[in-house]
Formats: sequence, structure tokens, C-alpha cells
Amino acid sequence: MDATRSYPDPAAISPALLAWYDRHRRALPWRALPGETPDPYRVWLSEVMLQQTTVAAVRPRFDAWVARWPDFASLAAAEDAAVMAAWAGLGYYARARNLVAAAKAVVADHGGVFPQDEAVLRTLPGLGAYTAAAVAAIAFGRRAVVVDANVERVVARLFAIRTPLPGARVAIRAAADRVTPDDRAGDFAQAMMDLGSGICTPKTPSCLLCPLESECRGVREGAPEALPVKAKKKAKPQRYGTIFWVEREGRVLLVTRPGKGLLGGMRALPTGPWIETPPGLAEAPLAADWEMRNVTVAHGFTHFDLQLALAVARTDAHQAGEWWPIAELDRAGLPTVFAKAAAAVLRRDG
Repeated sequence: MDATRSYPDPAAISPALLAWYDRHRRALPWRALPGETPDPYRVWLSEVMLQQTTVAAVRPRFDAWVARWPDFASLAAAEDAAVMAAWAGLGYYARARNLVAAAKAVVADHGGVFPQDEAVLRTLPGLGAYTAAAVAAIAFGRRAVVVDANVERVVARLFAIRTPLPGARVAIRAAADRVTPDDRAGDFAQAMMDLGSGICTPKTPSCLLCPLESECRGVREGAPEALPVKAKKKAKPQRYGTIFWVEREGRVLLVTRPGKGLLGGMRALPTGPWIETPPGLAEAPLAADWEMRNVTVAHGFTHFDLQLALAVARTDAHQAGEWWPIAELDRAGLPTVFAKAAAAVLRRDG
């Protein structure tokens, strides 16, 4: 490295990165091949699915989704229950509700054509700053500053931005803006994502393989793996609850959770309150001879950790709700926490 100049040189970043991307780009089902026109629906859907979720987890779910709902019109006409069941296990279920709402808005307000302008995209349900920028750049080639967790890490290391997160995000976005080119904006965004995913990884970056190694101030100053600096996480509150498993003639009672709130609109096993102390049989769905199982189910949400007791009963009562065949429970689309509870019960009873 030349000690007489500063690093990085913003003008050197995009040519080096795009040349690397042309040789090493990932083949992903939502990406257009070189020379193809990107499908805005697939780009948007993938970006929403990939939030807080890995590529490995999303890939098969994406293929199944587009086979069932291949475009905005089909998704806009989909039943909410079917969409929520198809989303089960991907977490952050408000994303699924927003997908349907956005598809309906595209059909009703934009003639079924996804808007290209970043500001207009942000008016659609569920499209925040990141998603709108990603769609504008990747689907339409608009110059947009796309910063996800991978890009955040790459830029923090390139410019050796040492302010702890989240305070560093303003500086990181400004630095990303400096290196984002006017041409091939979508390829550049995806190249940054691929670089962060495969080379500039969180713990052991492969700096010798990086096309930007010669421009990286983090490498020059040493210990790039220490960037970005993250503030210490606060301990999450612990909550407790009880899940109720009620059987009748080979079926189990399921309910639909309220439309608003955590796991809203999802099919689920009945549960009592989730509070600071174990609630026992509070808010049981019916009077029965409940057996408390000697097992608990743990699950982490964004803002709290949850420990659930399991209460099991059999009944002949015609309780209101949905009585689902136990042998077909894997088709119910239960959220992960309830799928865990069902598996715990069935392991014991199997």
C-alpha cells in the first residue's frame, strides 16, 4: 500500500468489486442471470424473505412460494390464512401480512406494475428504506444506497468506522453512498452482499481473497474482524407461559391468534398469558383433567425469551376452534414456537 495516499479510494471500489462479482456471483433463484431483465416481484419477495433469515432457509421456501403465487395479482388474491401458513417458520410474521397488503396496493393503485421510484416504493406496506432501495437498484437499475447487515460490515471495515453500532449507521450509509456507482447499481448492491456473505464474514474474514483488500483501511490498520463495533447487548426479559394440547378423536384443538400483536393471525395451539411468572393453567381453553408434562419449550423472540410449560388433556367436548388431524399437523403452518411444543408432546406420546 502507498503510504502517501488515503484509503480507501472511493473511485477504485466499484470497478474492482464489479469485476470480482462478474466472476464469482452467487446463483440464486431470485436473481436474474447476466443479460436477463430482473423480475421485480421476485426481487421484492426475496428481499422481504431474507430479512433476519438465511439464504439456505429461504431458498426452498422461495421456490414453493413463487410456484403457488407467481406474481402480484395472485398474491393479492390469496387467502390470508394460506399465506400465513406458507410463511410459518420464517419468523417476523408481520412481513407476510405486509406482503399481501403491498401486493393489493400494487394491483389497486399501480395497475399491477411495481413502481420504480424509491420514494414511491416506500409508500407501500412493509417497504422500509432498505427494501425500497434494494428493489429500486436490483429490479430497476436505479442508483440507490443499499445497506443491509453484510454491506454494513463491509463498509465499516473499508473505512475503519469505529463508532459503535447503532450510532455508526449514519456514517456507514454516507460512506456507502460515496462508493455506490451510477451504473450497474443493482449488480453493485448484490456484489456487496455476496462479498459480505462469503468473504468479509463476521468472525474470520478471508482478506487475502477479497478484491477490495488493497483499499481496505481496516486491513491497513489491523484487526478488521473487530469491525463494526457492536454495543453490548442488554439481557432480554424472561417470560413464562403454558401451551395447551387438547386431543379429541385423533385431532388437536387449534386456534387463530388475534390479527394484531405477536404471531398475529397465525394458526396456533391455545396458550395462556405470557408473563413474568409461570401462569399455570390460567386461561385454559376448556375445563379438563389437565396433565402438566415434565418438559418445557424455550423460544427466543426479539424482545424477550419465553419458557413454556405443556399441559395435555383429552376431551369429548365440542369446543369451538379448529380440530386438526394430528397425523397431518405438519400441514397446519404452525409458527416455530408452537411446532416445537407439538413435537415435544408427540415425542412423549409416540
